[in-house]
Amino acid sequence: MSKLNVDQKTIMLLFSDKKSDFLIPDYQRPYAWEETQCQTLWDDIFSFAFPDNNCDKFDSNEEYFLGSIVTFENENQKKEVIDGQQRLTTLMLLLRAFYAKFNHMQDENSKSTKKRISECLWKTNEFGDANLNVLKIDSEVATDNDKDEFLDILKSGIVNKDQKSNYAKNYRFFQEKIDAFLNEYPSYFAYLPARILRNCILLPVEAESQDTALRIFSTLNDRGLPLSDADIFKAQFYKYYSAKNEKESFIEQWKELEESCGKIFKPLYGTPMDELFTRYMYYIRAKQGVKSSTTEALRKFYEKGKYSILKQEETLPNLKILVNFWSDVYNQNSDRFSDKILKKLFVLYYAPNGMWTYFLSVYFLHNKDAKEQLDETKLEEFLTKIIAFVWAYSFINPGVNALRTPIYAEMINIVTDKTVNFNDYIFEENTLTTAIKNFEFKNGRPITKSMLTWWAFITESQSLPELSSVFEVEHIFAKKRQENDKSLSNIKNLESLGNKSLLEEKINIRASDYRFVDKKKYYLGFTTDKGHIKPRTIIYELVNLASNRIDFSEKDIENRNNEIIDGFILFLKENNFIK
Repeated sequence: MSKLNVDQKTIMLLFSDKKSDFLIPDYQRPYAWEETQCQTLWDDIFSFAFPDNNCDKFDSNEEYFLGSIVTFENENQKKEVIDGQQRLTTLMLLLRAFYAKFNHMQDENSKSTKKRISECLWKTNEFGDANLNVLKIDSEVATDNDKDEFLDILKSGIVNKDQKSNYAKNYRFFQEKIDAFLNEYPSYFAYLPARILRNCILLPVEAESQDTALRIFSTLNDRGLPLSDADIFKAQFYKYYSAKNEKESFIEQWKELEESCGKIFKPLYGTPMDELFTRYMYYIRAKQGVKSSTTEALRKFYEKGKYSILKQEETLPNLKILVNFWSDVYNQNSDRFSDKILKKLFVLYYAPNGMWTYFLSVYFLHNKDAKEQLDETKLEEFLTKIIAFVWAYSFINPGVNALRTPIYAEMINIVTDKTVNFNDYIFEENTLTTAIKNFEFKNGRPITKSMLTWWAFITESQSLPELSSVFEVEHIFAKKRQENDKSLSNIKNLESLGNKSLLEEKINIRASDYRFVDKKKYYLGFTTDKGHIKPRTIIYELVNLASNRIDFSEKDIENRNNEIIDGFILFLKENNFIK
């Protein structure tokens, strides 16, 4: 069983311990606390140390818990910080700001407190005197360009106005707070830092190894910014490549990965790097033949076999290849993809769920050639099948969880060079048609925009919008029109597919312009009385409607609705998804 030392300590006892020699390692995140977090820390500590703004109300037996710090002792006898880095760094800055203010104070309380702070910030000799050149904390964070600034601030206590790092900003913040405190409580000044040192508590968790520290950190409440799954993986990569004497190369590659992921991935949960590892996980699952619809947590998946997947020679290169592929997808790189492929990808961007991204990741990693390219014809066929199946399946079995069973099975077919055909999930025509006709296509339902996007791109005349374009659901027959003249005999027609289309968010049609004749000018574009040009919509069908129709009636809605549904069923038949 792994040994674990856990014993709460005051800041004074923890920081002044001669064995306390903290190291923030290469793989950690850069310092990220800003003034908001520092303000909260200051307010909490002050309220504890000066209850009701009264120094004399303080109970010396009370303690204030600041959180945990998870470390392990590395081969250089330094306490390598796995968790609590943000808190530890901030407390060091706070103590340094107090120390600087004590430089000109000669009363006994001030001198005594100053000496205690010095023992927390610097190494001391056998007489307890601080060596102001040897700090008790060091930072080697590979992706933190400002770490030297942090160390300089701790050594000198000086920060320049032109220094813009979080270290400098937060140090100035504490300087200002301390100045204001000194002005208001000059005779009690030494009490606040003394109470911080003696009565503010940390929970140092000292593990015997990095692996143990990594396993336990996530179970502890972190008031700061906890490590993500990807940060844990970075630590494992770091150990692996350090053992191969490739540490610097790895650090550079990791920084590039983080930068690329940050530009393209916007996950609802986790970090952009977590999203990359998630997409790669599905490829590995498929290769392992895993069909289970229950997906393990990301970290749990990768930690199997002591992170054996991360220690495979091809893993890091594959991650780089995968992120480059998705970068080209999201940037609509026409050098890699034809216009046809980019249009398919645009439609998939509006899929009712994100499962297609994992499916496509598996397809790409298995089928890429030596130049990391995919066969154009086969890719188009694959993307078309994804659109047809995922869209149809959403009507019969809504929800991303239901989609896992057929998708996971087809992922295995991909990596075993079998045809992706979803043979076990072919749709019965009448059942599917009835489900679509009875479906309420409310604007908030993802499949509504999915169907409208698919329909818009059925015609080859539809040009490709930028992926960053924002589209809303447009009612061609306006809601305001129905409110005014009640001309629809079946109110359900108002929310049917036949009455809806994509329309750019920036083309705002005024509620008063509810008649089709008024809407037409927005679809076609116009010039205002002041000479401002309002561009037409990129949606070809709306332009065509506005150019060739005087009005858009209830009959037009019904005809168009049938046309969309019939067209979709035909689309499924062409892809062999109808019995």
